[in-house]
Amino acid sequence: MSIRDIMTVLFKHKGKILLVFIAITTAISGGTFLLTPVYEAKSSLLVKLWKEDSSRLGIGTGNSGTNLMLSQDELANTEIQVLTSRELAEKVITTMGLQAIYPDLALRGAKNANPIAVAVDSFGKSLKVSGVRKSNVISVSFQHRDPKIAAGALNLLVDAFKEKHLLLHSDPQSSFIGTQLESFQNKLRDSERSLQEFQQANRVFSLEEQRSLLLRQRTDLDTSYKTARNSISENSNKISALRAQMHNVANSKGRYTNTERDKIITDAKSKLLELQLKEQELRRKYTESNRLVVNARREVELVNQFLKEQEEGIAGKVKTGNPVYQNLEIELFKAEGELNAQSAKAEALRVQLRQLDNEIAALDLNENKVQNLKREIAINEKNYQTYADRQEEARISDAMNKLKLSNISVIQAAAVPTRPIKPNNRLNVMLGIFLGIIASLTVAYLSESMAQTFSDPESIENYLELPVLLTIPDKEV
Repeated sequence: MSIRDIMTVLFKHKGKILLVFIAITTAISGGTFLLTPVYEAKSSLLVKLWKEDSSRLGIGTGNSGTNLMLSQDELANTEIQVLTSRELAEKVITTMGLQAIYPDLALRGAKNANPIAVAVDSFGKSLKVSGVRKSNVISVSFQHRDPKIAAGALNLLVDAFKEKHLLLHSDPQSSFIGTQLESFQNKLRDSERSLQEFQQANRVFSLEEQRSLLLRQRTDLDTSYKTARNSISENSNKISALRAQMHNVANSKGRYTNTERDKIITDAKSKLLELQLKEQELRRKYTESNRLVVNARREVELVNQFLKEQEEGIAGKVKTGNPVYQNLEIELFKAEGELNAQSAKAEALRVQLRQLDNEIAALDLNENKVQNLKREIAINEKNYQTYADRQEEARISDAMNKLKLSNISVIQAAAVPTRPIKPNNRLNVMLGIFLGIIASLTVAYLSESMAQTFSDPESIENYLELPVLLTIPDKEV
């Protein structure tokens, strides 16, 4: 459809378009001016953070800004719930009077079983409470047909809210806090006294210094013990070497001087040889059982036994006049004495080391006990300080309640509004004009679409699919 066709349709149905436009615009504009105006009173409140609120909501327990923002939102939502409670709305309606704030409900009071409840519902619908993002500010607004009643009702609601806030935040358990404070104070004293008695009983005063001293003593004793063990090992090796040398010297006959015992042994060997020769001669002459052979054999055995005893006695005793063996024996005596002394010293050092280890272990146990006692003191002290702070807050809260103070501050009290928020006459007139234009154009289009005639030659050509040869105007000029 071309612009010419559109203009043709508009001029063809200009009467309908004008009629519909005037009707709709007049209806909307007239309805707007006939509506009862509604005024909105606004107020804003500042909710300050008390230590009491911080302890309840967890504000300040973390270093994150997100935690703080969430805590502020929780605090604002809590106060919003109090502001929008039915109790406060009913108190405002009762104070101002149902006839003043909702006269229509007062006139229909006989028909309603509970007009106050209906009025509270209407009050809640007209009340808007919201928290300002990322702040402790609460925005409150109330709508009413009377601007003075709107401002008065909102200010009265804020006053009732402040009283309710004081009542909710008052501490009814001050006596309980005092009892708990005294209990934790006694526990703190008992734990401090237990620590002092334990330190005195176990002689535990400066754990670090005592541990350093014991470790230093153990290091010195351990060094001495290892030195003694090395000396024992050296003396043992020395004694073994001396005994080996003495054995070699004792077995070396060239280093000894002959004595009477050596002569006796030489004579005994000569006698043994004679007896053996005699025994052989007798055995050639007589039998083995002959008395002479038996006696000769017995004499040989006696001489052999005598020689053996004499040689063993000579091997087990130092030969006189041998200074090497005597010097070795003196060194052996000294080494054995040194070994015995070092062994006794090592044993004494080992006992002392065991005692020091036991003392260090006992010191560790005592340290654990001291740490537990100190931890108990810290816990009791923290609990005591917490309840002391709560008692101080309760005292301040009681004093503020007596003075009617609160952590709720009115940033802006509700003022009597001068202009209604609805209806918006200018907006509604513009909306009526817009809807009138749309509706009139729609009527023109529908009229043209539903018509049973052709308004131009092109429509006939399209419908018949034949060319138009001649057009006759409806009226000649």
